[in-house]
Amino acid sequence: MTLKKELRLLAKPYYWVNIIISLSYLIAKKTVPICSRIFRHREDEMCELDSRETEILFFLLIIIMIRSRKTGSVTMVNYLSSSFLYTKVANGILWAYSDFRYGLGFLLLCVLVGMLLPEPTYKGPEHITYFRTAQAFEDELARDKRINWLICFYTVWNPSCVNFAPVFAELSAEYNLDNLKFGKIDIGRFPETAQKYHISDSSFSRQLPTVILFQNGKEVERRPMADVKGKLQKFFFSSDNVRAAFGLNNLYKQCVENPIKPSKQQQQISANAKKTN
Repeated sequence: MTLKKELRLLAKPYYWVNIIISLSYLIAKKTVPICSRIFRHREDEMCELDSRETEILFFLLIIIMIRSRKTGSVTMVNYLSSSFLYTKVANGILWAYSDFRYGLGFLLLCVLVGMLLPEPTYKGPEHITYFRTAQAFEDELARDKRINWLICFYTVWNPSCVNFAPVFAELSAEYNLDNLKFGKIDIGRFPETAQKYHISDSSFSRQLPTVILFQNGKEVERRPMADVKGKLQKFFFSSDNVRAAFGLNNLYKQCVENPIKPSKQQQQISANAKKTN
């Protein structure tokens, strides 16, 4: 995602409202007119962070860093989206620590914002085949081996899969051809598929999502992948990383230069149709 796209997305109310909420306690503490009114019941250093408040903020920073690494947040938007929950929890604790009534009011505000401003979802074009059964997936791979398939193995509950969904959708809209197709299969529903392709779908899995490129009906590349020692290598599922890892630009060029030619039966049907018209 380019910086221009990120800034355009961040201009949406969901993001800037949640940023303000996430910084609400610090803003209130460091803005003297607000602090002197809200925290006047705290006579000693009412506009300064005490040791307990500093500990809470430091702990929040550590949690955000750990969770962002686990969810593969490599863009500003993904980083913010993955951190909003933790910043709200920390702010709720800080407000309640100052005054229980403030904590309750902050909780009600978060609920209201969540109802009125849901997180924006990708609404652009996509060319993705969603496989509803494991057998349909295997049949499609075997049906026409001239087709290159880029398949995303995912689960609906995994945050990394959710973050990757718009990236995969945009790539499908950009690179889709008759001989280069994109597909998704939910291995949470089809564990036998996960087992066949050696993908763990547990809550602690580091293999979600897994993207595999199939050519001639066989796997030729996957991410994340294991090294020679069998250790899983970390992979950040950004748009540029996926393009580079699977050579999508070169693959797209090859597919354009070598389109799928219709079979004799299809040519005969087309010729008959033209005669009829």
